[in-house]
Amino acid sequence: MKHSLKTLLASATLLLCSTSSYAAAIELDRIVAVVNESAISATALAEEISSIKAQLLRQGSPVPPAAILEKQVLERLISLELQLQLAKANNIIVDEDSLNRAVSSIAEQNRLTLPQFMDVLKRDGYDYGKFRENIRHEIITTRLRQRQVDNRITISEVEIDQFLAQQKNNGSANDEYRLGHILVAVPEAASAAQIQSARKQANAVYQRLQQGENFQELAQSASASQTALSGGDLGWRKAGQLPTLFADAVPSMAMGDVSQPIRSPSGFHIIKLLEKKGGERHIITQHHARHILLQPNELISVEEVKHRLKELKERIEAGADFGELAKANSADKASAIEGGDLGWAGQGQMVPTFENIMNTIDINTISEPFETQFGWHILQVTERREHDNTETFQRENARQQLVERKVAEEQDLWLRRLREEAYVDIRLKQEPAS
Repeated sequence: MKHSLKTLLASATLLLCSTSSYAAAIELDRIVAVVNESAISATALAEEISSIKAQLLRQGSPVPPAAILEKQVLERLISLELQLQLAKANNIIVDEDSLNRAVSSIAEQNRLTLPQFMDVLKRDGYDYGKFRENIRHEIITTRLRQRQVDNRITISEVEIDQFLAQQKNNGSANDEYRLGHILVAVPEAASAAQIQSARKQANAVYQRLQQGENFQELAQSASASQTALSGGDLGWRKAGQLPTLFADAVPSMAMGDVSQPIRSPSGFHIIKLLEKKGGERHIITQHHARHILLQPNELISVEEVKHRLKELKERIEAGADFGELAKANSADKASAIEGGDLGWAGQGQMVPTFENIMNTIDINTISEPFETQFGWHILQVTERREHDNTETFQRENARQQLVERKVAEEQDLWLRRLREEAYVDIRLKQEPAS
């Protein structure tokens, strides 16, 4: 009888433990948000919170209180889920081969073999399978944003002229700024009451900052920006890469200054100038080069082409005129008319192999025959100079900065519109787990 009682008690205890574990599992797997026809589980949210928390600690950034962290991370998961749903509808996928290449590339960038990289991930507490899926999602969302936003951005020459004129008035276009950013969001079709409420909230945040509260912590708790979890840090940006609505305010700010709320269609923005550094002139090495190009075909083999180029090299070294031989022999008709002359060229203007020879060959030396995708060449650099390319560089840089500025602004509006047009039902409890 005693033995039976012990067995019964043990069974009851085991049943209670089992029931408790089952209840905990059910609790953990409850749905915390419905996004259109998909759901986000408490498990997925808990895993992402743990990952973000570890990341913040590694960066030395403050970790927000549990309720704020939970809200911010859930919004990030909702945004990701909406993008993945739209990508699927647009047949944007990443196959296993592409994913493998991407992961291998990341390992190579860290100067590790794939097995070594996997060991590092394991040591740092990352699940390799989860890491691969995160990379897959990143590639998919990047392709989606390129298709939906980036590829539709155009920059005119007039815009570049206006941009450079504005930068000249405001200071150097090469000045760089590191900004903190807080966004108090306003819905796209907001009522007057909603706008007034957001303005009141933004003014309250501004006053708290003026009273000395920590900008990073306030950004984490009050900002609706994608950078909220990183304390609102926008990183280093050149003057032209600043969002349009900040461009006039930032150049006149001193380090540590905090702007009053700035209105935009997406809400009210508060920025802080964290750091600033001045731009420099852009000096490049240019080479004045000329070449002779021969191309193999059905009648002329590669070996014969190389042999003919070596003969031409020997004739030039013996005193023959490079220009005359280029006119008579080069398959590059555009430069052959000019005696093979390519004019002045700097970094990035020639294909890599050609540029490498051009950069390393001695002045007036004739190169050995070498191959590019255009055929086989011999090359001579007649002059080399240090050239102040600042004006040209600034113009090309202006184009890129305008693209990045427009992309950032349009992506933000696109994500907000995606969120507002979706069905999202958040089911968080009042007191989230820490």
